[in-house]
Amino acid sequence: MTATATDKRARLVEIVKQRSFQEGPEMKLASGKTSTFYFNMKPTMLDPEGAALIAELMLDAIAADNADLVGGLEMGAVPIASAIAAVSHVQNRPVGAFFVRKQAKEHGTQSLVEGLVRGDTMKDKRVVIVEDVTTTGGSALKAAKALEAEGANIVRVLTIVDRLDGAADAFRHAGLKFVPILTLSDFRS
Repeated sequence: MTATATDKRARLVEIVKQRSFQEGPEMKLASGKTSTFYFNMKPTMLDPEGAALIAELMLDAIAADNADLVGGLEMGAVPIASAIAAVSHVQNRPVGAFFVRKQAKEHGTQSLVEGLVRGDTMKDKRVVIVEDVTTTGGSALKAAKALEAEGANIVRVLTIVDRLDGAADAFRHAGLKFVPILTLSDFRS
C-alpha cells in the first residue's frame, strides 16, 4: 500500500520534530530575526527517509509546473535539489538540479549558477526555487534575482518549512508563487 500525501506529511513532521526542531531560548535566524523556535533542517534533509519524503512531497507539489530544474541558494537548497533530482529519475518524471552560489567563484568557470552542462544556460528554463526553512524569503529572493538575470522563468518557490514570518507576502509582492510543504503551525502544540 502506498502512503498518501497526508501520511507522508505526517511522517515528515515526526522526523523534523525528532531531528531538526528545537524550542527554547531565543536564537538568531538567518533573516536576522530572533525566535524561540528553531529548525536546523540539515539532519532531516540528510536522513534517508527524510530526504525521500521531502523529495516525494516536493515533486508532487510541482507536478503541474513542467519544471526543467529545481534548486536555490547554497547551502540549504543543495541537498533538497539533489534528492528531488534522484527521486524524479526513479519515478520517471525527471527534473534536473542546480544551485546558486552566494557569490561567483573566482576560479574555474566563475559561475554563479552551478549544475548546468557546458554550453547550457538558464535562459527560458522553467525553474522551481527550493529552500529548507523560509522566514522572510530573503534567500529565495536572492536566488530568484540571480536566476532572472540569467533568463530563467521562475514558476514557483517551494520550502520545506515556512515559519509564517512574512515570506508569503514578500513573494507575492515579487510576483512569485509560493507553496510550503509544512509550516510552523505543524510544530506548535
